Amino acid sequence: MALMITDECINCDVCEPECPNDAISPGEEIYVIDPARCTECVGHFDEPQCQQVCPVDCIPLDPERPETREQLMEKYEIITAA
Repeated sequence: MALMITDECINCDVCEPECPNDAISPGEEIYVIDPARCTECVGHFDEPQCQQVCPVDCIPLDPERPETREQLMEKYEIITAA
């Protein structure tokens, strides 16, 4: 699954630079994650880096976007090949 940022986000700016796929960007009110670029850090790290640094724990899995680890790896390969 791609990750999502909930409205508990405090705009602390720590998640954006941690994303190896540049999937996180400032939104209108809170940071947002581009699901087309989010691989949950599969291919880069063992755990999603944005979740590791988030001080308010507002980055859960997006239930609207179920993906297997294999699908996330395929997405990673496409993103890094470009």
